[in-house]
Amino acid sequence: MSDETRDVDDGTPPTRRDARGGAPADGIPLVDAAFPSFDADAIPPRPPLPVTPENTSQDPIGSLDTADHNAIREQWRAARDELGSHVSHARDQLDQANERIKQRTGRDLILAILIGLAFGAALLASLLFIKALFVPFALAAALLGVYELSRALRASGRRIDVVPQLIAAAFLVLSAYFAEPWLCWVMLFVAVAFVVVWRLIAQMVVKDGRTYGDVLTDAVISGFVQIYVPFLAGVALILLEQEGGQWWVLSFIAIAVAADTGAYAAGLAFGRHPMAPKISPKKTWEGFGGAVAASLIAGVLLAIFLLELPWWAGLIFGASILLSATLGDLGESMLKRDLGIKDMSSWLPGHGGLLDRLDSILPSTIPALCLYFLLSPWVVM
Repeated sequence: MSDETRDVDDGTPPTRRDARGGAPADGIPLVDAAFPSFDADAIPPRPPLPVTPENTSQDPIGSLDTADHNAIREQWRAARDELGSHVSHARDQLDQANERIKQRTGRDLILAILIGLAFGAALLASLLFIKALFVPFALAAALLGVYELSRALRASGRRIDVVPQLIAAAFLVLSAYFAEPWLCWVMLFVAVAFVVVWRLIAQMVVKDGRTYGDVLTDAVISGFVQIYVPFLAGVALILLEQEGGQWWVLSFIAIAVAADTGAYAAGLAFGRHPMAPKISPKKTWEGFGGAVAASLIAGVLLAIFLLELPWWAGLIFGASILLSATLGDLGESMLKRDLGIKDMSSWLPGHGGLLDRLDSILPSTIPALCLYFLLSPWVVM
């Protein structure tokens, strides 16, 4: 064969030597499907450089973007400063209003509301889900109340034995829920006898020349502590242990709280005429009117929608709890005035002591339990 046959385009691939040369002898570029021809238009454009202080002066578009960013930043800063000034002004107004209310009522309203909401949430959680969870809640409240009252009495010069009081209170409260109801009365007698005998024996051991009248007063007051706090808390647990008793406990507490809130709001807004100036000068007849309205409305609503009672039963329920709550509040105020103190303690900011909040609830346990047995037959009629 001659060399001319190699010049014919017969579809044979070029040799390695021809490929290394980059093109055949006639100057026509090689085209292959695996290696397409170079196209300069197919190269993507070069991305723009970031805006820096070096190229800002040479790039008017970058300078414009920087100016826009600075303007937006200034607008956000101005809006933030304006919002902060509005919040600060509103806070100052709220603090001033709170100070005026505190000067008039002697309570920090904001702290009182927050603490009240926290206790209300714990109370609802214990009654709505598992009613047995209310037992440690009531036990803790009773023990703390006994401790507060014992300390206040000791500060006034009375001889009260705190540890025996706490021991007797724990047994009295627990027996109300875990034993038969009649055993609660037996435990009350045992608890009172225990603290009274303990006080008499302790006085005999000390021999400090205390008069007979003072010793007798100490013994009577020791028994009063057991009746006032743990026994009334135990009555609430007797009501709780009944069928559907958690709703009755929730209802009478809600009515007592509504009466207290209504009295506070009405007295703060319209209070002019003192109700019992020698016992509690801050309580007014206008506040009592607010308590009446709030307790009756709450009693009717709870009777219809929660207890499934007729509306007139709600009026009886609300009026009974209102009466017991008012007497309990006035009674505790009279006790504090006799002891020469403003609050039982300062453990609850905005409220004083725990007994200052339980003064209307503890006496309300008696009418609540009585009305449960009187009005419960109306549920099945």
